[in-house]
Amino acid sequence: MRALGWVALVVGAVVIGSGAHGQAPRITERGDPSVRDDTIYRLAVDSAAYPEQATVLLLDDGVMRIEADGRGTRTWRQVTQVLRERAARVLRERSFTYNPDLEKLTINWIRVVRPDGTVISDKPAQMQETAVPASLVNPVYVNRKVIRASLSGVAPGTIVDMSWTVEQRTPFRPGDFYQGWRVTAGTTVRRSRFLVDVPEGLMLRIAEHNLNFARRESRADHRTVYAWATADVPWVKSEIYAPPADSNDLGMFVAVSTPGHWSDVGRWYAGLARDRLQATARLRDTVARVVAHAATHEDSIKAVHRWVAQDIRYVSVSLGLGGYQPRSPEVVLSSGFGDCKDKATLLVAALGVIGVEAYPVLINFGGRPDRDLPTIGAFNHEIAAIKQASGYELVDPTSELTPLGTLPFPDEGQFALVVHPDGQTEEITTPPDPADGNETSGHLAGVIDSSGTFSGRAEIRGRGIAAMALRTMTVQRMDSTQRAAFLRVVAAGAFPGATGDSLVTFDGKDLKAEPRVSYVIRNGQATQRSGTTDILIWHDASARWGRAADELEAHMPRRMPIDAARVIGPVTTVEDARITLPVGWRARLPAGVTATSAFGTYESTYRQEGRDLIITRRTSGARGIVSKDHIGELIAWFRAMAKDRVPFIVIDHS
Repeated sequence: MRALGWVALVVGAVVIGSGAHGQAPRITERGDPSVRDDTIYRLAVDSAAYPEQATVLLLDDGVMRIEADGRGTRTWRQVTQVLRERAARVLRERSFTYNPDLEKLTINWIRVVRPDGTVISDKPAQMQETAVPASLVNPVYVNRKVIRASLSGVAPGTIVDMSWTVEQRTPFRPGDFYQGWRVTAGTTVRRSRFLVDVPEGLMLRIAEHNLNFARRESRADHRTVYAWATADVPWVKSEIYAPPADSNDLGMFVAVSTPGHWSDVGRWYAGLARDRLQATARLRDTVARVVAHAATHEDSIKAVHRWVAQDIRYVSVSLGLGGYQPRSPEVVLSSGFGDCKDKATLLVAALGVIGVEAYPVLINFGGRPDRDLPTIGAFNHEIAAIKQASGYELVDPTSELTPLGTLPFPDEGQFALVVHPDGQTEEITTPPDPADGNETSGHLAGVIDSSGTFSGRAEIRGRGIAAMALRTMTVQRMDSTQRAAFLRVVAAGAFPGATGDSLVTFDGKDLKAEPRVSYVIRNGQATQRSGTTDILIWHDASARWGRAADELEAHMPRRMPIDAARVIGPVTTVEDARITLPVGWRARLPAGVTATSAFGTYESTYRQEGRDLIITRRTSGARGIVSKDHIGELIAWFRAMAKDRVPFIVIDHS
């Protein structure tokens, strides 16, 4: 294996049976005793051989020394050869962020050198440490500090060599640690090394994905060192519709975590949250007012949910243990705001007032944690589970526009933990909405007179995820100027010269209201006269499917699997029009198209019933990771949809 030379050179400190050298190297400002800098610099490449890459990593290095209680150090080193000016612009400014309550950050060195080792600059020209301010738009209060470094001498042909150490003084959860390591980085890696040094007997949980080399283990001085080292890791160029890294079968990835189980994580969180779930007199009085006009028990649940979701302002507060411990309902009521765990906890406590069982749910918002590696760090969000006779009804009270019974898209299909007050923990997967449950439908109905002028009404409806866009648009009532501007845009977009009026919207914050917007279109020039025929200009989107097929064919052969959700998405779009023509007009109807694949379905129909010309197009996407061998099917599906090329329809006069 090619990596053996690298193992002998750089990982000599972890050779099995080598006594005191069984520990990971101690890296300080004075250097790394296990790595010869001149040897690394000689790995520099000819930029002409890497025309698509802006950098090459000569060394990508991570060394962890972790204790059983979760304390320890993580030292990172990157030796980056700059190949293009676009990379130089990025590397001239570097930043490092840490939590001063829990961590200590040390910049071991940052230097700029030439491939022969000549030093251009031995330290940053400027360094500054500041606190991270909270945004006024989306407030996030977190104790973070950032060290910014400005480098001089960075240019194509130079090498940026930097090393930094993060000391974990106090873990959030005792004994909890997690670290992922991407062997396959965003560019070519000449040498990659990842070392994890732990007390002997601490049995790590380890996940290895797609490795083409074996890890090495050594023991000495009551310590165990796990080493992953390899050489010349090729750049894996990203491809359109490729799945995320956790579903990609090309990228090499390693992850390690604390020994234990998800139930340990659940019990720890229950200990933090248990006393925050108790209802105070103030909360009981508030809930009583919230549900005062509810006609049924279900209406009471919806009223409590709407109150927490919309009347309690979302503000992220992650100071100290606040990153995981919710504030009490009393504090949230007094302040009028809370973050995800505050709002979920308040919802659970408030529902308890009306006799409804509910529990906090730990989840990752839009991520995909490895369920084989238990760690509190897997979760960055909290929702709630309402106990129903048929199971749990999951709700995200941070989403003020998502009705009860559905979840925001990033919450769907996620591994999550339901945590009971006694510490009992249930592992679940949140349900995804079906594609036909997320539907946008547009309907156009009207009349064309003998001059080719259209007048009628357009309507847009949304369900599921698709309703969010309509709700967001109508959260604030439009004033007269905004309504006029909106009508100008949508009317002219339907037919040239058209004007709009009679706009009907809904209150986006009314979760009982159907997401529906309609308006009248007047005096749009729908057709152009051509002899004894009229030409109806229609909206043709077929070209985008042809372009998508061309793009895929231009990058064959396919290397990565295909994420079906990234092609169309788990949504359905329906467009239908019913246009009444003048007496005696008859349309020359194009052929409809039906195309079905693993990535979705498409159907278009064109027909005339009496004087009514009826046009319908329906597109539905799919979910799932599909093998790269199906790339031909995807291209064929795009080509089939591209055949629905109808930029106009010819209409004969009798």
